[in-house]
Amino acid sequence: MDFLLTEEDKMVQRTARDFAQSQVAPIAADIDKEHRHPKELVAKMAELGFMGIAVPDAYGGAGLSNVGYVLAMEEISSACASTGVIMSVNNSLVCDPISKFGTEEQKKGVLSSLAAGKELGCFALSEPEAGSDAAAQRTTAEKKGDRWILNGVKNWITNGPVADQCVMFTMNDKEAGHKGITAFVLPMKTKGVTCGPPDDKLGIRGSKSCQIFLENVELPESALLGEVGGGFKVAMSTLDGGRIGIAAQALGIAKAAYEAARDYSVTRKTFGKPIIKHQAIQFKLADMATEIEAARLLTLKAAWLKDNKKPYGKQSAMAKLYASKVANDVAREAIQVFGGNGYVTEYPVERHFRDAKITEIYEGTSEIQRLVIANYLKKEAQQ
Repeated sequence: MDFLLTEEDKMVQRTARDFAQSQVAPIAADIDKEHRHPKELVAKMAELGFMGIAVPDAYGGAGLSNVGYVLAMEEISSACASTGVIMSVNNSLVCDPISKFGTEEQKKGVLSSLAAGKELGCFALSEPEAGSDAAAQRTTAEKKGDRWILNGVKNWITNGPVADQCVMFTMNDKEAGHKGITAFVLPMKTKGVTCGPPDDKLGIRGSKSCQIFLENVELPESALLGEVGGGFKVAMSTLDGGRIGIAAQALGIAKAAYEAARDYSVTRKTFGKPIIKHQAIQFKLADMATEIEAARLLTLKAAWLKDNKKPYGKQSAMAKLYASKVANDVAREAIQVFGGNGYVTEYPVERHFRDAKITEIYEGTSEIQRLVIANYLKKEAQQ
């Protein structure tokens, strides 16, 4: 792996950092407090090419690298984790599977619109009875003539209340288990599609999520994403890439919490000197910085492997597992550095603490990541 960033990657990082610090960070606390979808920031990210970073320009994207995507995601998420995950879902969970498995018609139409930021996407895999067990789908797709009829309920769908398009997973053959899952590209304004009220969440409050209800929703054959019965493959492939995005989001949260603690330790004084001069605080900061750097390298490696068409499933799971742990550890320690001030909303570290937790849950819990990694290790041992 080449540890040197290309000039293009550096440009993406600078652009994202400037945007994040000048336009996102100043309103991040308000977005969180108001539980508000940051529509204006999403529009600006579209102008910057951040809603389809790795999508070829022929299909409306920026045509940049996955390494560049990680760099941009870290910067945006360090300013506002809610804004970061909106960007991540559109890139990793919607544009990526359509780019990989979609027809040319889907790529020129839906993908181009999503990658250019003209529309926003969501990814509907989880259900009330199917979270980590993705094969336990109860949402059905029944073929009637030349139409597919969809019925069911989806849970915790990020971007759901504000999305225009949805990558939807259904069970078309219950007896076939995971081989009976089929994916579709579903326009959210299709008759029979309704959204429940937005979820009231611990963190990432500016990222709208909800249940999606499907009642006799009719879709044409052209809405199929991949092959009939090939939906599980689409889902697992998509989540491999999505974990890179969530690892980058976790990095951003950790970075923000660390920098807040570092800067606070210079100005806050106890016993006649800045607390950064106390060894207890120095050790906390040293551990934070080291853990963030290690998580960043894991995440960049996974992105680099993806860019270079090499297997990256194990590395993406490792990156998500470790980066999400680091985000939670660093955010917790940042509150300790702030002391009582860390527990009130006047300072940002309590928001980072709340935002960090979800990175250990969505797109595969930490327990699922360990199972994924262990399966790779077993295969390696048997070779």
